[in-house]
Amino acid sequence: MRPKIYLFGDSITEMSFEHGGWGASLVNHFNRTVDVVLRGYSGYNTRWGLKVLDKVFAGSSESESVLAVTVFFGANDASVEDRCSAFQHVPIEEYKQNLHSIVSFLKGRWPTTEVILISPPPIDEPTRLLCPFTENKSGLPERTNEAAGNYAKACLAVAAECGVSAIDLWTRMQQIPGWQTACLSDGLHLTQTGNKIVFEEVVEALKKKGFSLETLPVDLPVIFDIDPNDPLKSFQGI
Repeated sequence: MRPKIYLFGDSITEMSFEHGGWGASLVNHFNRTVDVVLRGYSGYNTRWGLKVLDKVFAGSSESESVLAVTVFFGANDASVEDRCSAFQHVPIEEYKQNLHSIVSFLKGRWPTTEVILISPPPIDEPTRLLCPFTENKSGLPERTNEAAGNYAKACLAVAAECGVSAIDLWTRMQQIPGWQTACLSDGLHLTQTGNKIVFEEVVEALKKKGFSLETLPVDLPVIFDIDPNDPLKSFQGI
């Protein structure tokens, strides 16, 4: 069986299999080598993600080959606690502990699996104000870029403490000129450019751990290796 890469996170993960999405790009990139499995849950934070871990991975076994798991939470945890998305807010210290617990769960099930923590993206606050939130009586954005940055730093700190890989998406995206519209479609979710950045960063993180198209075996004989004069010879012993 092919090894797997699980994508675990919130709406930015759930939407990653859409056209131009970073998850769909991973599927295409690793075709014939790895199965990319989507486990994204729109609106979820680390508190809820931790609560459903057993359910999320109920169909997986300790014996299956899992190359990596991306853990992409923080955009909802960082919601401002006294505004219209307060029900999604998770205090930053709890956020860090939840990430620790998620990493511990994954490493407990698959000790050799690479866990990649992805920080929340930056927030374009003016665009967030244009989103039709119900009962946004404050007239203030429900997320701020400063808060997202604090949670991004917390994410990176947890990765360092756990000895796992991390992607600083908050910083990386703000290096793009006009990132507010180049990378974000609604001040939070990703454009195709934003998705491309995540895809490239995940591929690079995996490559640093020795997982690339050059090192991963291809599933079953490729057409160029099949002898046209004796095609079935290539399938002996399979």
